[in-house]
Amino acid sequence: MVANVTGGNAATQSLLDSMNGAAKKTASTTADAQDRFLKLLMTQLKNQDPLNPMDNAQMTSQLAQISTVDGIEKLNATLQSLVSSSNDSEALQAAALVGHQVMVAGRGLQLTDSGAVGGVDLAGNADEVTVTIKDANGLMMNTLKLGSMDAGVHNFVWDGKTDAGVQAANGSYSISVAATQGGNTVTADALQLAGVLNINRSSQGVGLNLGVLGLVTLNDIKQIF
Repeated sequence: MVANVTGGNAATQSLLDSMNGAAKKTASTTADAQDRFLKLLMTQLKNQDPLNPMDNAQMTSQLAQISTVDGIEKLNATLQSLVSSSNDSEALQAAALVGHQVMVAGRGLQLTDSGAVGGVDLAGNADEVTVTIKDANGLMMNTLKLGSMDAGVHNFVWDGKTDAGVQAANGSYSISVAATQGGNTVTADALQLAGVLNINRSSQGVGLNLGVLGLVTLNDIKQIF
């Protein structure tokens, strides 16, 4: 179904006009406040008692206050611009991943005719890494001995064979990872391969839709294929 481009542009323009109007209103409000303050200050100076003039320190303090307010308004506008630019850049990066396969934290493993690809994320070096594969009923299918690995993200491939050498049926399986170094446990997380379907922008930022795995952020991605 083709989107109504004209209607979309009109809606976008209407939103931009509304945002610009709000920005102009804010700037106008600040300018009006400054103008009123300066007029009030000039009136005070003209009508002050010559024998008891306004204290210079007091006048300087008032000028400093209005200058501070103006500076804060400009700083807020600058920060808002930087945040908006950062969000746009993040959205572009996320959009470039649509259609790609990524590795994220997860315990799933999808077996096809070509086999299955999974991953492990090690917090430290390990001299023995073991991946245990189970079916949907929790029955042990295979135990993969991956040997020694350095800290970081690694991939492994399962050909679908069980410990008994029988070819397992295509479908969904689960994995768990165990790693040791000199007999000591090394923190190890299982990683799952998933496809990026689309992106989602919200007030919380940009999310990548991975289907059944839901939304993840760019920081959740461990590998891109």
